[in-house]
Amino acid sequence: MSRSALQPSQQKLAEKLTILNDRGIGMLTRIYNIKKACGDPKAKPSYLIDKNLESAVKFIVRKFPAVETRNNNLAQLQKEKSEILKNLALYYFTFVDVMEFKDHVCELLNTIDVCQVFFDITVNFDLTKNYLDLVVTYTTLMMLLSRIEERKAIIGLYNYAHEMTHGSSDREYPRLGQMIVDYENPLKKMMEEFVPHGKSLSDALVSLQMVYPRRNLSADQWRNAQLLSLISAPSTMLNPAQSDTMPCEYLSLDAMEKWIVFGFILCHAALNSDPAALSLWKLALQSSSCLCLFRDEVFHIHKAAEDLFVNIRGYNKRVNDIRECKESALSHAGSMHRERRKFLRSALKELATVLADQPGLLGPKALFVFMALSFARDEIIWLLRHADNIQKKSTDDFIDKHIAELIFYMEELRAHVRKYGPVMQRYYVQYLSGFDAVVLNELVQNLSVCPEDESIIMSSFVNTMTSLSVKQVEDGEVFDFRGMRLDWFRLQAYTSVSKASLGLADHRELGKMMNTIIFHTKMVDSLVEMLVETSDLSIFWYDLTSKKSFYSRAFEKMFQQCLELPSQSRYSISFPLLCTHFMSCTHELCPEERHHIGDRSLSLCNMFLDEMAKQARNLITDICTEQCTLSDQLLPKHCAKTISQAVNKKSKKQTGKKGEPEREKPGVESMRKNRLLVTNLDKLHTALSELCFSINYVPNMMVWEHTFTPREYLTSHLEIRFTKSIVGMTMYNQATQEIAKPSELLTSVRAYMTVLQSIENYVQIDITRVFNNVLLQQTQHLDSHGEPTITSLYTNWYLETLLRQVSNGHIAYFPAMKAFVNLPTENELTFNAEEYSDISEMRSLSELLGPYGMKFLSESLMWHISSQVAELKKLVVDNVEVLTQMRTSFDKPEHMAALFKRLSSVDSVLKRMTIIGVILSFRSLAQEALRDVLSCHIPFLVSSVEDFKDHIPRETDMKVAMNVYELSSAAGLPCEIDPALVVALSSQKSENISPEEEYKIACLLMVFVAVSMPTLASNVMSQYSPAIEGHCNNIHCLAKAINQIAAALFTIHKGSIEDRLKEFLALASSSLLKIGQETDKTTTRNRESVYLLLDMIVQESPFLTMDLLESCFPYVLLRNAYHAVYKQSVSSSA
Repeated sequence: MSRSALQPSQQKLAEKLTILNDRGIGMLTRIYNIKKACGDPKAKPSYLIDKNLESAVKFIVRKFPAVETRNNNLAQLQKEKSEILKNLALYYFTFVDVMEFKDHVCELLNTIDVCQVFFDITVNFDLTKNYLDLVVTYTTLMMLLSRIEERKAIIGLYNYAHEMTHGSSDREYPRLGQMIVDYENPLKKMMEEFVPHGKSLSDALVSLQMVYPRRNLSADQWRNAQLLSLISAPSTMLNPAQSDTMPCEYLSLDAMEKWIVFGFILCHAALNSDPAALSLWKLALQSSSCLCLFRDEVFHIHKAAEDLFVNIRGYNKRVNDIRECKESALSHAGSMHRERRKFLRSALKELATVLADQPGLLGPKALFVFMALSFARDEIIWLLRHADNIQKKSTDDFIDKHIAELIFYMEELRAHVRKYGPVMQRYYVQYLSGFDAVVLNELVQNLSVCPEDESIIMSSFVNTMTSLSVKQVEDGEVFDFRGMRLDWFRLQAYTSVSKASLGLADHRELGKMMNTIIFHTKMVDSLVEMLVETSDLSIFWYDLTSKKSFYSRAFEKMFQQCLELPSQSRYSISFPLLCTHFMSCTHELCPEERHHIGDRSLSLCNMFLDEMAKQARNLITDICTEQCTLSDQLLPKHCAKTISQAVNKKSKKQTGKKGEPEREKPGVESMRKNRLLVTNLDKLHTALSELCFSINYVPNMMVWEHTFTPREYLTSHLEIRFTKSIVGMTMYNQATQEIAKPSELLTSVRAYMTVLQSIENYVQIDITRVFNNVLLQQTQHLDSHGEPTITSLYTNWYLETLLRQVSNGHIAYFPAMKAFVNLPTENELTFNAEEYSDISEMRSLSELLGPYGMKFLSESLMWHISSQVAELKKLVVDNVEVLTQMRTSFDKPEHMAALFKRLSSVDSVLKRMTIIGVILSFRSLAQEALRDVLSCHIPFLVSSVEDFKDHIPRETDMKVAMNVYELSSAAGLPCEIDPALVVALSSQKSENISPEEEYKIACLLMVFVAVSMPTLASNVMSQYSPAIEGHCNNIHCLAKAINQIAAALFTIHKGSIEDRLKEFLALASSSLLKIGQETDKTTTRNRESVYLLLDMIVQESPFLTMDLLESCFPYVLLRNAYHAVYKQSVSSSA
């Protein structure tokens, strides 16, 4: 090819550089994944670890690249050949693609050399950058290829299978095999290969002498120059940030170091001939100990360079330079980069704060933002790369507990750019049309020589910029300057060849101006791409895929350190936000890794947010525990000692031991002697506010097309913990049947809720929703996780512990106190019944369980009643004949006495009815408490329900009336007929018994109870006590049982409740009148106390009247009975 035939426009240097760089990244991605797969026993191709193929593989590798098919070791290969061709094709053709890529790169590099292209990063930035990127990508690819230990086995296996199947080797195999052999030591081979390209490469690298040293300054130099500060010179705050080398200002330091290190290894002759080259080389070697090849693959600079140079004659001085630089890097690089990160934290914080207050400054100071992002990104990558890849003299320099803060401010700047993109667009659209277009037009007009093609391109630049207007931004028009930027790239290629009519080397001002214009166009249409270019931290993803002990967990370890350090926890949101970066590392040439990276990104983001929410939840729980302790100090039980001391002090009694410490009064924790005194609660609140700032920082974030809402994680954890805490605070012990008093639990729950409500001051969450979800679940038998609730715990305790002890005679219901009270017995109970059943406790229980929970309690009580009624019916069936006769013979005393002797299980009937009465008395207490609570919370609704119930017409259909009663019962209002009892007893209907028979049994049950009542007079415990307005054996509860059971049974069987109760009253009164004639004192010892039951039954019943009782039982007997029991009570107490 003659030089005269090389027309710059025909070589398409710009297009080839763009395409090859992109393809090179894709090839690196595929080779990287092959290396990782081969390094993982689970992912490695099975043929490489198959014992049957082991000898064949060893033979192939030993003979590689030669092919010898006639060998006994290859017999097994014949059987597997089709599967090998199928499964290793992707690997094999990836290696072929690498070879083709190498051919294209070599061809392009030769073309560039022939064209004698001029390279200067400060003038033709795109051309120089893409050229250097291509060299580094090519070098990296060949090095990565050489690190795949199984490459010969894979290529050889595929080719042998191809040979056995098709009778010949694959057509690409000879060249591919030779390339693999040639590049066993890739750098050594490429040093020879790059000898012809030395001048072009060294020229491009030496052009960095104005850029790289300026970027590689110490933190003190940055601080003295007040780098990135917007407020250091207030008078110039609105002036646009300008530079002759705009794109170089935010160029990655990491990329430049790779260019310099790999570039000067390949064209090492320049180090001996050019002082500028040597200076750059030394500076790069002193700054880092290792470079990132690709993702988590690293290159140890000093060792590799020393190994290469030590075998070159006359390079002793260079080898000594490398050793000196290595020592310098190990001694000083860590501290230098640590100080840089420290400076950048404060600089980025200032920048983010100013821009948050004045987002308009994003226009003129956009360059500062991208410089800050690039600087910070470089420092983070440096730290991550060096943290576990070198021998460190000082480990403190490589452990940065404040890294989260730096990442956070980077994310804050990124958020400002995304949020205020239109502001930047307006500014730069006006800049391009009002200033850049004018200046460029003048520069073009002043060009002495301007060929037609170049003139057309630059005129199009001017016209494109002139046509811009702010209205386009306001109308939401989508801008696209990619064509303009590609044209400038092409123009750089045209004007940088040796014989160009318009040489860019002679018109540097044009190059610098165009570089500035290109930056301005990116501020209009490529802000997202700019953010990726300057602040992409997807390297953390590669860190997570690494198999090394520390390096693989560095990301998660940083997160844990961030959470553990209270001052850093406010920046913990930066780690979930980093997960949004990970998808930017994917490439279209390797689509299969998208799902893996995406899924891992989602799981990581989920894990981070979950951990943050857990940490916040734990802090909140600790605060709640402290507040519950403080609230517990205010309970009435704790004031007894204080009252006792006050009384004793007044009466001048000496109590207690001398020197006994005085008990602290509630509230002393709020007394501070000075501001320096910090309590545990203060620390908890501080830590919580810091962490909540992080959780509240963003409303949601997008990771791989999935939306994450940090606040929902906290809400979810609070719901779970609140649920567990409420149940835990009941302190229910199944073994000892101990449980917290409802009032104490309510106090603790309210303290807990007060703390949770205060969370709304920190985070924008709906805490009311948490309360509704949790507290409503607690009103059910089981929560959403199938765990027992306070409703089930308290229901079980009251039924199985308190009411069972009542049945056993250890506890009595005192109507005067409206509470259950312990009776003096030999075996003292472990709890005081009154402390669980008085009015205040039942109201507290109603507050906790709510109407739903109280309904469940009622249903459970009714189930127990229904089981007792079922047993009573069995007893009635056993005595049905006798009872039938007694029902019609109540006016025949002698016959009744004879029939009564034939009755069996009389005591059992009364005992079971008493148990029913006790349960109904407890339910009455619960319903009354519920009514009181609801009257406070919803007085208007309760009064409406009450009014509705009180005005049901008598002729109303029973089904309609029962619906009204059910509504009333749910509100805690007493009803003539208990709907819950009706439902419970309705479910007992037997299929074998006719309705008429059921009705008869119900009638006879009332007869059985009526005729059995006189036997109560012989019981010692049946004595009526005026003080408690009842009997110690709870027979006063019979009144409620008789009325409620009669009402329910005869509602079910559609009988007349009033008639059946009249019949009961007649039978009972005649039976009781009969014991007035008894002479046996044992039988009649508590006759008067039993007489009073008739009065109680009538008083309790809405269906019976005192007139009716007077017609059956003389009131004078009742009056005398009351007089007798009160007189007996006075004498016994005296």
